[in-house]
Amino acid sequence: MSLKQAKFEAEPTREIQLKGRNYSLVGTAHVSKKSENFVENEVLSGRYDAIAIELCDNRYKQLTEPQTIEDMDIFQVIKEKKVMTVVAMLAISSFQEKIGNNLNVRPGAEFIAAIEAAKKKNLPVFMIDRDISVTFSRAMGALSFWQKIAIFNDLVAGIFSKDSLTTAQLEDVKNEVAIEEMIAKLASDAPELHLTLLDERDRFMAAKVAQIDAESILVVVGAGHLKGLSDNLSDPVVSPEGTIESLSLRPQKSMFKKCFPFLVLLLILIGFVFGFSKSPNLGFEIVSEWIVINGGLSALGVLIAAGHPLTILTAFFAAPITSLNPTVGAGMVTGLVEAWIRKPRVSDFSKLRKEAASFRGWRKNRVARIFLVFLLGSFGSALGTYVAGFRIFEKLVS
Repeated sequence: MSLKQAKFEAEPTREIQLKGRNYSLVGTAHVSKKSENFVENEVLSGRYDAIAIELCDNRYKQLTEPQTIEDMDIFQVIKEKKVMTVVAMLAISSFQEKIGNNLNVRPGAEFIAAIEAAKKKNLPVFMIDRDISVTFSRAMGALSFWQKIAIFNDLVAGIFSKDSLTTAQLEDVKNEVAIEEMIAKLASDAPELHLTLLDERDRFMAAKVAQIDAESILVVVGAGHLKGLSDNLSDPVVSPEGTIESLSLRPQKSMFKKCFPFLVLLLILIGFVFGFSKSPNLGFEIVSEWIVINGGLSALGVLIAAGHPLTILTAFFAAPITSLNPTVGAGMVTGLVEAWIRKPRVSDFSKLRKEAASFRGWRKNRVARIFLVFLLGSFGSALGTYVAGFRIFEKLVS
C-alpha cells in the first residue's frame, strides 16, 4: 500500500494504492466552480473505471430530480414523525442554495458534473454516503435536549444570516490546515456531532468504497472528509459489510427516555388528584392553569409561525390534552390541521428551497409554514408542560 498527497488546480487530492487498486480522492466544496470543473475534467480523463460520490440515494434523487420535492406527501411526513429530518435537510439545502446564488453556482454542482461526465464515458457511479435520515437520527439520538436547542439555534442563525461568502473565502475552506482546525474545534465543542457527522460517515464511506470492484476509482467527497476517508481506506476494515450494517442502525431510546414522558404524565395527574383532594377550588385552579399555560404557549408558537386562526385555536385546546398523551404531540395535531386548512399549492413546493432561506419565507410558503407550525407548536407545548408543572408544584406545597 502506498499513499501520496498532491494538490492539482487548487483541489486537495490524495492517491492511495492498495491491494492492486488505485483510489483517487478529491476534496471539494459543494458550491465551488473550481471543484465542478476539476471533477468533470477528472472523470472525462479516461483514467478511471468507476466513480464514487459522497451522496446517499435520497440526496442523489434530490439533486438529479428537483421535482421530487413536489411529490412530497406532507400528511405522511407528519404522521411518520419525519418533520425534523425534512426540516434539517431543507435548512441545509437552503443554506447551500443561498451561497450558490451568491456565487452563481448550483449546490452540489461537482456531483452533478461527475454523474453527467460518467454517463458520457459509460462509467458506473456509486453512491457511498450513509442515508441522511440515519445520520440525522443517530446525531439527534446522541445529543441532549439543550444541545439540540443550541444546534437548532446555530442552524437557524446560519440560514437567516445576511452575511455573504466570497469565492476566495469558499476556496480557503478547502485548505487542509483550516479544515483540520474546524474538525478539531467540532470534536472539542460537540464530540457527539463529530462522531456521527464525520467519523462514522468516513468509516461508512470507506467501507462502501472498499466494496467497489474496479481497478481505478475516483472518489469525490467534501474536503472535510478527505483525511478521514483516506485514513480509513489506508487501514481497511476486515468486514465492509459488517461496518456498513452497524453504522446503519438507528439508535434505540434508553429505558429512561422511553419512560420519561409517562413519568411526567404520572406526576401531572398526581398533582391534579392531590389538588382536588385538598380542595375542589384548588383542583379547578390547577387544571385551569395547566390549560392556559400549556395551550397558551403552544398557541403562541403557532401564532409566531403565522398559522391559520383555526390552527392557533386548535393548538390552545389540543396541547393540554396531547401533553397528557406521550404518543401524540401537539405539533402533529397543529401541523395536520394547518395542512388541511391551507393545502400547499404546486408553486409553494417549487419555491420551497428559495423561500426557506429567510424566516419571512418560512411563514409565507405554505409547505414551510406547516413545518414551522409543527415545530413551534411542539416547542410551545413542551415548554408549557414544564412551566405549568412547576406552577402546579408551587401551588400544592404552598
